[in-house]
Amino acid sequence: MKVQANYIGGEWIESSDANDNINPSDLSNVVGHYSRASASQAEQAIAAARDAFPAWAATTPQQRADILDAAGNEIIARKAELGELLSREEGKTLAEGIGETMRAGQIFKFFAGEALRTPGEKVASIRPGVDVEITREPLGVIGIITPWNFPIAIPAWKLAPALAFGNCVVLKPADLVPGCAWAVADILVRAGLPAGVLNLVMGRGSVVGEALLSSPEVDGISFTGSVATGKHVAAKCAESLKKVQLEMGGKNPFVVLDDADVGVAADAAVNGAFFSTGQRCTASSRLIVTEGIHDSFVDTVIGKLKDLKVDNALDPSTHIGPVVDQSQLDQDLSYIDVGQKEGAKLAWGGERLNRETEGFYLQPALFTETSNHMRINREEIFGPVATVLRVKDYDEALATANDTSFGLSAGIATSSLKHASHFKRNAEAGMVMVNLPTAGVDYHVPFGGRKGSSYGSREQGRYAVEFYTTVKTSYTAP
Repeated sequence: MKVQANYIGGEWIESSDANDNINPSDLSNVVGHYSRASASQAEQAIAAARDAFPAWAATTPQQRADILDAAGNEIIARKAELGELLSREEGKTLAEGIGETMRAGQIFKFFAGEALRTPGEKVASIRPGVDVEITREPLGVIGIITPWNFPIAIPAWKLAPALAFGNCVVLKPADLVPGCAWAVADILVRAGLPAGVLNLVMGRGSVVGEALLSSPEVDGISFTGSVATGKHVAAKCAESLKKVQLEMGGKNPFVVLDDADVGVAADAAVNGAFFSTGQRCTASSRLIVTEGIHDSFVDTVIGKLKDLKVDNALDPSTHIGPVVDQSQLDQDLSYIDVGQKEGAKLAWGGERLNRETEGFYLQPALFTETSNHMRINREEIFGPVATVLRVKDYDEALATANDTSFGLSAGIATSSLKHASHFKRNAEAGMVMVNLPTAGVDYHVPFGGRKGSSYGSREQGRYAVEFYTTVKTSYTAP
């Protein structure tokens, strides 16, 4: 099987080290072999991006828009093929893989439009005869570090605005899932990106990531990943005063009030907590339920969990695919054990499953009789594990929802406009959902949180311009 190379300075370049991309649904299935870049190759990529920046920054918005639109069109046209690749390397169900691929294509097309709408202002000066103009210019060379759980969408929503606004990029995808990022890079290259504008350096974070963080030639870092790694990224960027954008973890609450439609609430909870194998930073990991509806809600959720099929991601009848790898599976099982030792009741699931193909299959786990001080309610598990917290009323539910070091997403199920409106205003989260899963967002509006979940300006939508550009104020006396 051919080793897929890194893309540096307009050339596909192999490395001395390579990574086997393994299908978590079938451990005998090798998705592909992908080069792992060395530190010196990462430095070459940074230098290539720096050299290409002046010319790329000077291109017209139309030139950049045409390339991004062409890339978006190809991604959408190949959604079945790329969606299957995603499902094979990450473990999302085929429907989820195709859906994520569609979203990636739509993101590129959206930012093709944004390239034509780069904003500026002309304002009156306080001094007579002076003109004041406020413009945005590209930041420069951007290091993009992406996680394994959205292997095509997250590279898309970082790459597209970076390129749209005239930046050059060095992309380091997660070592675990390089396939989709390689495919996107190949599409962008063939869409007409000049040499050096996009550089793909696959490999380990300790090698490639550190090179990006340490280089004085990198102007900004956009990172999505764990809180611990995010803090390290921020500290390294502070040393050289790099602009930094961090999207990290979540411990997202989903509140269910007595007046909620129990079916709607249970559907939203199951979708938010367990779909995509719970491997979403926006997953509903804490289900906060008022006393009057608690028992009915738990019974309804368990009934729905019993109907879910956990199996090979490529099986069209599968609802939940495998955990991404052995390390993540071990972490999930460890937290299930922690929860039981803390005194929580494992009301359903949590068992390691065997299927026709050997893979990392785990039955979704639901804990009841939990309290908010337990580790399973404080720490991000990042798997198909959710807890139920029984509370007295709305006020206690809101206080419990906000009692966390994270602040990415929060949801509420209610038929009360009063409580929905109050929750939207007072939930300490960057995104709030009413009668919807906490996971699942639109690509044309801002994404991000507060507290320990995010740092820096928002991603996605028109707000993406904040990170990928710098503001210049110009004064002119005729």
